[in-house]
Amino acid sequence: MIFIVYLIRVLEVIRIMYAVIKTGGKQYRVAPGEEIRVEKLSGQVGDSISFEEVLLTSDGENVSVGKPFLDNAKVIARITGHGRGRKVVVFKYKKRKGYRKKRGHRQHYSLVKVENIET
Repeated sequence: MIFIVYLIRVLEVIRIMYAVIKTGGKQYRVAPGEEIRVEKLSGQVGDSISFEEVLLTSDGENVSVGKPFLDNAKVIARITGHGRGRKVVVFKYKKRKGYRKKRGHRQHYSLVKVENIET
């Protein structure tokens, strides 16, 4: 019984529509309803944005791959928040020279909720 429930859940995941988009120099696999963290986007919380650089789409059965991008495909999303990531410590050190430098960095990001994938 447990195996059947697990198999049904796996099949549901496989048939979900998804897309691969490019933003901020990175690629993200997104599906409708997902919330992803991307590099900081200009815009206010609640603004609707459109990602035009779609590399791949799938509706569960058919997969479309662009060369490099798909024409007439876009992902509609809404900005749900902005923030800063965890601190990354940059420590420079040279042995026996008394050289030590400690810096920190926090990357800005935007939280985006995917609303629709248009093909």
